[in-house]
Amino acid sequence: MELAQTSVAPEKTTLDPWSPPTLRLVCLDIDDTLIDFSAASRFALAALIGRGDMWPLWERVTDAHVAMVVAGELEYASMHRRRTQCFLAELGVFLDAADVTVFELRRKEILRQSWRLFDDVLPCLEWLRAAGVRLAAVTNASGAHQRAKLADLGLAGYFDHIAIAGEIGVAKPDPVIFHSVCASAGCDPAEAAHVGDKLGVDAVGARDAGLGAVWLDRAGCDDVDVPCGVHVVSGLDELPELLVSEFARLGIPAQR
Repeated sequence: MELAQTSVAPEKTTLDPWSPPTLRLVCLDIDDTLIDFSAASRFALAALIGRGDMWPLWERVTDAHVAMVVAGELEYASMHRRRTQCFLAELGVFLDAADVTVFELRRKEILRQSWRLFDDVLPCLEWLRAAGVRLAAVTNASGAHQRAKLADLGLAGYFDHIAIAGEIGVAKPDPVIFHSVCASAGCDPAEAAHVGDKLGVDAVGARDAGLGAVWLDRAGCDDVDVPCGVHVVSGLDELPELLVSEFARLGIPAQR
């Protein structure tokens, strides 16, 4: 007797369409991202040296000393004094350690009186808080200095976590600082985004650490070759739309 052959059709499976990860954490740089630090710093420097044309030199000397801190060649605690001493020497002014300390104390007092938020900061932070995502401030500057700024300007209450390079032992763009913030929020790097004004230190550093990378280009640098994987906004008012488009599973209110 011949048995009839039957065939069983394979079950059809429906593949879930690709969807971006859920955004659980947004990290923000502080200086020149939330707070107009450069304007305040320029003002303080000009007030102390009696001229306003030395800011480019100050920036170059500062960047060189920050690079030494990041490379482990200089302690952060002594960076400001060393930087200021070198800067003044470039102007032909040679001060001893005590006089440099007085200069720095006066400069920081003028700075503290001059800090201002960018106009787009509070609306963006309010929107992010309404979205239910966790917020972290991530900075390479000193802890006491940055916490004072956040407190003075009414920002401290917005942040679930403040990551200070000197306290963690590594600085942006080292992936460790980004990963430590993600660990504190209990999320994977792919579930986080970082926003900052420095293309290499903030955006590329975050991208290489596996976070969503957003460069805040307030100056509108059209001639910059933006690396792959880095998103660009010209203001924090553009951030909500970018996050919604890049993180479609973000359960947040639509902008009005």
